[in-house]
Amino acid sequence: MKLSEIVEKLQLEVMCGRESLDQEIERGFAGDLMSDVIANARPKDIWVTMQVHMNVVAITGMKETGAVVFTQGRIPLPETLRKAENEDAVLLGTGLTAFELVGRLYRLGITG
Repeated sequence: MKLSEIVEKLQLEVMCGRESLDQEIERGFAGDLMSDVIANARPKDIWVTMQVHMNVVAITGMKETGAVVFTQGRIPLPETLRKAENEDAVLLGTGLTAFELVGRLYRLGITG
């Protein structure tokens, strides 16, 4: 499914990377423990997390995930946004909990 469709259907806020919303998302991954994300996230995943620090951008680049969604209304740190802009990362936000967002992604056909 196109990331732009996911953003529209789930009313996600685009914090960074609007120009990259045309990409395909193949799967989803939810996790806050960085070592778990490094071990298990895959390219083209939409990564659901509540972590908002700069390491998120580094890991999303390393794992080539399609986008990161910050849950529970969390706002990334200014340095996180700057790093994401420099690395063309897609950062999204929602007020939903991770549990609720993952359920909605699953209903759209995004599996893990």
